[in-house]
Amino acid sequence: MKHTCTLRNSIACLLVTVFLGAGGCEKDSAWDNILSQVREDFPDVRMMTTQQLAEWQADPQRDPPLLLDTRAAEEYGVSHLRGAVLVDSDEVLRAVLNGIDPDRAIVVYCSVGYRSAKAARDIQALGFQNVTNLEGSIFAWANEGRPVFRGDEPASKVHPYDEQWGKLLDEKYHPGR
Repeated sequence: MKHTCTLRNSIACLLVTVFLGAGGCEKDSAWDNILSQVREDFPDVRMMTTQQLAEWQADPQRDPPLLLDTRAAEEYGVSHLRGAVLVDSDEVLRAVLNGIDPDRAIVVYCSVGYRSAKAARDIQALGFQNVTNLEGSIFAWANEGRPVFRGDEPASKVHPYDEQWGKLLDEKYHPGR
């Protein structure tokens, strides 16, 4: 599930470079364009806002979703959403899903939502239909001041993925700052 600027996601990469490069547009415009691009590239993947996930997690009447973090182990090791399971390869994803009720609610996320939207589509292809991608993923979650964890302990940093994508993450969440 490695994410690089390939033809498949070159538009999203270009958006980050253009909107957040020297003299680029505001961060909000970049976010709007990236979220629109994810929706366009993955029209069959259901999307959920960070607000919706936070409300779901706070509701004791609802069973929590299975949270799947589709980033690399290095990214997950800096921080993740509470209770999230790392699925950094197709093999790990299949192992995690083995024995899971195909009707179980699953929410996937990554840094901004592109890798996780692809993973959500792949999970749906395996017969799981109650799969949702977290729009804006961990960057949006953290930027809104929502809690992230390292293991079971609260964390204050989020892996910025790389220099370009990291521009979408508030500076205060970058490691080493």
